[in-house]
Amino acid sequence: MDTKECCSCRPAKTEWYKNKVFIVTFIILVLCGLSYFVRFLVPFRESFWMYFKTIWWAVLIGLFLGGMIEHFVPREYISKMLAKPKKRTIFYSVILGFFMSACCHGILALSIELYKKGASIPAVISFLLASPWANLPLTIMMLGFFGLKVFYIIFSAIVVAIITGLIFQFLERKNLIEKNKNIVSVDENFSILADIKRRTGEYKFSLKQIQYDIKGIVEGSVSLGNMVLWWILIGMGMASLAGAYIPQHIFHQYMGPTAVGLLVTLFLATIMEICSEGAAPLAFEIYRQTGALGNSFVFLMAGVVTDYTEIGLIWTNIGRKTAIWLPIITVPQVIILGILANILF
Repeated sequence: MDTKECCSCRPAKTEWYKNKVFIVTFIILVLCGLSYFVRFLVPFRESFWMYFKTIWWAVLIGLFLGGMIEHFVPREYISKMLAKPKKRTIFYSVILGFFMSACCHGILALSIELYKKGASIPAVISFLLASPWANLPLTIMMLGFFGLKVFYIIFSAIVVAIITGLIFQFLERKNLIEKNKNIVSVDENFSILADIKRRTGEYKFSLKQIQYDIKGIVEGSVSLGNMVLWWILIGMGMASLAGAYIPQHIFHQYMGPTAVGLLVTLFLATIMEICSEGAAPLAFEIYRQTGALGNSFVFLMAGVVTDYTEIGLIWTNIGRKTAIWLPIITVPQVIILGILANILF
């Protein structure tokens, strides 16, 4: 398959010692190394290792899938499906997010890859919001925790993703957010299925081709990793500090089904950095301890809508306007739906 069009969207190489991933990794490793001599840092090392063991696979899957998209998927496909300023674009992105099996850390990489490939900013935001908590595998997992009440959480997550995407489309029309310069013009008569059939027919299966494809996937994954990994590592570091030095009883004592409890839950979810599979049991523990389904919903969603890793990633890769608007639009929705859940359940 022709992948020449991918090369122009890859960032220029820089010296290894100036690489942000290397710098952040080095700082974290120094702190972990010092923990063997400074007892105060031992909880940080243990907390960071716990986070690392929980999410490393999701990040790798996200980077691998991103590399696959970078190498194999032409921009025309993404621009045709996820770039048009129409309502159905938002629904396409939410449906795509629902069938993704990566957690929020893997979805970060995939979202930026979709942006690089030409998806509109509203579509990227909807995909990012829908994927971690409305994806099919996690729905099945949380059904075991919450029973049928999980469908309120899933439905509410989808509602937030759709409403936010539609609002971002309005902001885009009013030039209040950035424009994606990666979008390419696609003929209305262009058929993705016909193009896939043509490319498949032209594909020459050989050892040389396989080597070329593997190299392309790796290069795409590394390029994407240079964009997102340093933010994920910063988030893990901050969450490790919170997990190590904030007493556990605070997480349960101040998360009751009240307005204050919702705000405390929102704050703690903001500073905690853990993948969706890891957050689901914590959300259930909040529900088990307090009986507040709304707080569990806020805990799950706030990890996406107020997470500094995601906001920072959007700020640096998409634009500061988009990053600022994200919590402004989503947080009120999450709080309202959380209050409604506490009333209904």
